[in-house]
Amino acid sequence: MADSDRPLAAYLALIGVQLSFGSFPVVGKIALAVIPAVGMVGFRVGLTTLIFVLVQSLRRRFWLQDRDDYLKLAGISLLAVTFNQLLFTTGLSLTKASNTSLISVTIPIFAMTVGYILGTERLRPMKVGGILLACVGVILLIDPRNASFSSETTIGDILIVLNSLSYGAYVAISKGIVMRNGAFRSIMWIFLFASIVCVPLGVYSMRTVDLSSVEPAIWLCLAYTAIIGTLVPYFLNAWALARVDSTTVAVFVYLQPVIGFMLAVVFLGEHVGLHFIAAASFVFVGLYLVTKKFAAAET
Repeated sequence: MADSDRPLAAYLALIGVQLSFGSFPVVGKIALAVIPAVGMVGFRVGLTTLIFVLVQSLRRRFWLQDRDDYLKLAGISLLAVTFNQLLFTTGLSLTKASNTSLISVTIPIFAMTVGYILGTERLRPMKVGGILLACVGVILLIDPRNASFSSETTIGDILIVLNSLSYGAYVAISKGIVMRNGAFRSIMWIFLFASIVCVPLGVYSMRTVDLSSVEPAIWLCLAYTAIIGTLVPYFLNAWALARVDSTTVAVFVYLQPVIGFMLAVVFLGEHVGLHFIAAASFVFVGLYLVTKKFAAAET
């Protein structure tokens, strides 16, 4: 692939990530009516790990070359999967969905800040302005008036903030190791380490569920959340991370509510008004400013 095509391919992969993540809440909500949240996390992580291990075993690209990378990926797995999944699912159950969406706009800001502290990101004015502009667009789209921060949601809100920090930090610190070991192999080890914690917790939480009574449709929803809602976006995210900077990867999160609204227009007959057009314009202009001229700096 030519160098000039690398950022474009990465941007397309990141759009795919947001489409995959964006479809998860709808399908996941169906499964959560029967399956406990922690049980779903265990299933998603376990099935994703199994698929990654099988593929990498067939490709004979299983082991890492540098032994130190095992410890590093074990630490990254806590941020990328274990903390990220458990904090989000638990936080979502203790706060409002609108609160969650509003707090999640901090992910790119956390990623940029952690990257700057580690010396892997430069705070270019255009990039900072782009993130803030896209952030404003998402806030306009979500409408903060729908959120309700109170003592009843405090714990859930804090967990979602920690989830956003966890994911932002993962994106900021994992670029080097992903480039060194490849996206598929890196993500396989991240999930392999995460499964050590998430799968036992998931199995334990499922002890009260009568598995024989779970309908096939629920199992299909769980499989969807694992493959389309977990394996695909995590791999594409890592693949893109090896080709563009971490802030760019993180800022594409702002596309999720835009994509969600567009899907509602297509499938639910929602009306496209000036409010949506203005909010989406902020998001797209912000993304443009963040990604502008990056291709020239990528070598």
